[in-house]
Amino acid sequence: MLYKIFFVSITFIIAPTLTPATHQAHASEPHRERYAVKTAAQKITDNQGNGFEALYGTRNMRAVLNGVYYRGGANNYYHRKNKRENQNPLPNDGLQNLCEEGFGQAVYLYSTNFNTAPKTVSCRTFSGQENRLDYVQISPLSYDEADQKKLLTLIHDHIRDPNLGPIYDHCWNGWHASGFVAALALRQFCGFNGEEAVSYWNLNTDGNNEGSSYDRIRQKIRGFQAYQDLLLSEKEKAAICPEPGTLAF
Repeated sequence: MLYKIFFVSITFIIAPTLTPATHQAHASEPHRERYAVKTAAQKITDNQGNGFEALYGTRNMRAVLNGVYYRGGANNYYHRKNKRENQNPLPNDGLQNLCEEGFGQAVYLYSTNFNTAPKTVSCRTFSGQENRLDYVQISPLSYDEADQKKLLTLIHDHIRDPNLGPIYDHCWNGWHASGFVAALALRQFCGFNGEEAVSYWNLNTDGNNEGSSYDRIRQKIRGFQAYQDLLLSEKEKAAICPEPGTLAF
């Protein structure tokens, strides 16, 4: 993957929430300041894919590990120009926009129609750097521990190597599968306990969590055991993790 270098003295005009960076105290800072979310529940793009226009093609996008790891959905059903069924991977403009925003990886958390999507996208980022976005598919709701560790290892790689850029994990709506991976990540990397992570998952389904079909997700979140080889230092946690309870960054 091509290296990415983020300049932090540029003034952006894409969205009104944009704040120019003045220094780079941590590798996550350029995107922390670019999207300027205050909590892990705040949306960057909303349920119809609107919000931060440079990320159009995503849906219900939120920061999990701020500046490094984001989760959400794919904007297909509500797309302004190219509507299609909700059960699809990211639209091409979503992949292109993630690339131009400096993301190095996107992960589709279901398999439906993944074969129709490009697996790599090349571009120039908002800061003028050459970039390549890799698009892969992993299904965490199979509850295969190998898949879960694969996802957490990818996230860990992006935490440890800023040249990889941020990572975006997505399902269809940005509620259930992406929330499941995010809840495990908060347990693994930020020390959330089971109930704190379940509370996070419930909150970020936007109320779509009623019924026994979701009980297994909550059970798997509660039962998760952190991998010792993927733990972060306290300094790393402080730079990117939300606070349990308030979810404030």
